[in-house]
Amino acid sequence: MNFLDIIAILLTLASVFAYINHRWIKLPITIGIMLISLLCSLLMIVAGHFHPPITYGAQAFVQSIDFNEALMNCMLSYLLFAGALHVNMTELKKQRRLVALMATIGVTITTFAVGTIAYYVFGMLGIEIGYAWCLVFGALIAPTDPVAVLGILKTAGAPKSLETKITGESLFNDGVGVVIYLVLVGIATSGIANVTVGGVAHDFLWEAGGGILLGLVLGYICFRLLKSIDNYHVEVLLTLALVTAGYRLAMNFHLSGPLAMVVAGLMIGNHARENAMSEKTRIQIDTFWELIDEILNAILFLLIGIEIFILEVSSPVITVGLILIPVSLLVRYFSAGLAVSLLGKFREFTPGVVKILTWGGIRGGISVALALAIPKSAGIAREHILLVTYIIVIFSIAVQGLTLKPLIARTLAKSKL
Repeated sequence: MNFLDIIAILLTLASVFAYINHRWIKLPITIGIMLISLLCSLLMIVAGHFHPPITYGAQAFVQSIDFNEALMNCMLSYLLFAGALHVNMTELKKQRRLVALMATIGVTITTFAVGTIAYYVFGMLGIEIGYAWCLVFGALIAPTDPVAVLGILKTAGAPKSLETKITGESLFNDGVGVVIYLVLVGIATSGIANVTVGGVAHDFLWEAGGGILLGLVLGYICFRLLKSIDNYHVEVLLTLALVTAGYRLAMNFHLSGPLAMVVAGLMIGNHARENAMSEKTRIQIDTFWELIDEILNAILFLLIGIEIFILEVSSPVITVGLILIPVSLLVRYFSAGLAVSLLGKFREFTPGVVKILTWGGIRGGISVALALAIPKSAGIAREHILLVTYIIVIFSIAVQGLTLKPLIARTLAKSKL
């Protein structure tokens, strides 16, 4: 099956599921598409017990899609840029300390706490997985997914300041999380003796710092080009080239492409929007990137739903996944509470903000993609980690995503009493 065949099938499925959701189910579009695709996948698996070619055909199709490649090296750049494009820089500056703490200390604490607890939970159920691989799991589950968060927050009705806290953290924490993930994969595959503190610091500064710097440079170049003309056709094309070529440039130099796109998106969405675009151009760029965002989100959440076909299902591992759902939430509650308490001496926070930050820390496709990127040399540990990650992601998107809006409304109502 060639690339165009795969795209045709995915677009058809995504559009049909989106139609069914909009017409009858009425869930937020991304959650609706994921749940419908998951339900259809489960029905096909059941039907496959009576007619095996059904399951074999579906498995062959899903296996022909490299989920990690599709998300991390293609879709993510457009999704992050589109998300950052609508983040207010003034609001983000007000929340910069909390965002920085959650995206660094919060991710680090979650990595080691969840990874360590996972090691003991696996062991208690008789599943042997090395401690280093459990830390890899902690690293891939630690960052909240900006794609999932942005898609769900659109319908959550959160106040601007609270939305900026959650969105800002999710946009930046995946850069830190991916660096930690890569370091831990290196330790798990080649041993800690080959990893030095200096090497880790260099990798972090090169990837994260270099990604931010590249985003600033590319964003500024694009800003100057936008400022010199007034033709929305060309200006939309310039932003598309910025994302497509800029992300590939970052990846080729082993810089953080996600951070580069976030920074470039913030620059274009704020500085360029105010100083380099006519009103007509603003409308056209917003419309174009909102459409890109909706289409890619629909395909991404469809892919999450059908990935169940490649999982090696095991009852003990499912039990581990169910246990680690509340564990990951409790660890996030602790890290969010720590950040808020440290900053509470200098500023006031909305009552219940820790609860909302915890429940709004949604995991999504990035965690699944990183789990799929674990080397095959990890053996059975890779399959176990993938299944546990999938369970947590499905819970996070479906349960947390569907209940985030009423939680925010209830929490804010109590704070006004």
